[in-house]
Amino acid sequence: MEVLNMHGCCGERSFFTKEEKVEMLKEYKESLEKEAKGVAERITQIQRSD
Repeated sequence: MEVLNMHGCCGERSFFTKEEKVEMLKEYKESLEKEAKGVAERITQIQRSD
């Protein structure tokens, strides 16, 4: 997954449409939400093992 790499390094695109930016941000948000869920599950596992 590529997250809003708008620096144009190494031949990648430098400019994105508004729609592309929105889609990338939505994908990034979904990824963060999944990560947060995983962290919460891990915290629960650790607390149960004490």
